[in-house]
Amino acid sequence: MKNSFLLIGLFVVQFLFSQEKTIHGKVTADGNNVEGINVVNLVNEKSAQTDAKGEFRILAKEDDLLVLSALSLEYKRKIIEADDLKSETVFITMIPKATQLDEVEITKYNNINAVSLSILSKPAKVYTPAERKVRTATTGLLDPLLNFMSGRTKRLKQQVSVEKKEMLLEKVDNLYDDAFYTETLKIHPDYIRAFKYFCIEDLKFATAVRAKNKTLATFLINELAVEYNKLQNSEVPKD
Repeated sequence: MKNSFLLIGLFVVQFLFSQEKTIHGKVTADGNNVEGINVVNLVNEKSAQTDAKGEFRILAKEDDLLVLSALSLEYKRKIIEADDLKSETVFITMIPKATQLDEVEITKYNNINAVSLSILSKPAKVYTPAERKVRTATTGLLDPLLNFMSGRTKRLKQQVSVEKKEMLLEKVDNLYDDAFYTETLKIHPDYIRAFKYFCIEDLKFATAVRAKNKTLATFLINELAVEYNKLQNSEVPKD
């Protein structure tokens, strides 16, 4: 009987923590302009923009990943934690983009690495931050079982998926300006962000972007724009 009450209690706690809440955030950027910063929740795909004071409101729950972007500021990632849900205001600091210098290609000694020096037999796998958390949560003796029971491993794996989408979205952001979407692809300005999400779900387009094949990516995004605009038009209520 005690075990039954314990399980019920755990389910209730998990249910309560899984509930979404409107987060009030405030962005600062070392005195720089903080108006019009795009804020996107990559888990529920909700979005918002900061006002002149750098403030915004967005629906989120624990472990959701917010991505903040602006032309003059560096990308910012913010994972919503339990304390954020209890706080009246979530403060986020962004960093102004540094003046970009001309790219310098370094090729000297590029053949010297851990493999060539016989330190490793093959190149070591490079893990993203979210992937490292999953690896930590699923190795060891007792931790995997505890993490599985708490659902933490599942949440961490979701973060890996979200992180990969975020990285892909950043690559897409760097490919085209807004005029390309509105003038060439005929995407409504209010739907540009949503259209980008639509595109990165397409395997062929995602592969082309990751391969830095802009020619193929441009061909595919034109086809996706036609499909997206048809879907948008079909959703418009008819008189």
